Amino acid sequence: MRNFIITVDGHQYEVGVEEVGAAQVSAPVQAAPKASAPAPKAASAAPAGGTQMKAPMPGMISGFKVENGASVKKGQVVLVFEAMKMENDLTAPCDGVITFNVQKGATVDTGAVIATIA
Repeated sequence: MRNFIITVDGHQYEVGVEEVGAAQVSAPVQAAPKASAPAPKAASAAPAGGTQMKAPMPGMISGFKVENGASVKKGQVVLVFEAMKMENDLTAPCDGVITFNVQKGATVDTGAVIATIA
């Protein structure tokens, strides 16, 4: 029996896999969630509270339309997000000062916090 740690949607599971032709037979191992590793620190410190902008799907940050720390208005384009070979303009969900949590060229998963507006 060989044990592996598999990560699915950010959750880690320890699983046991029996090798074909192995002389030893063991009881099946039930997958049990393990504690997720702590998220890496953001590129810049995000303010406490505020409205989080999350990635709508997996993709890459292609560029920024405003500077980090700039005042933005609801509906204003703040960054360019590349997903499925298309560039998408992401807009601010509210008025406030934006703090980006990612850098240009970073790849993100669905739901990753890419900016905070406070």
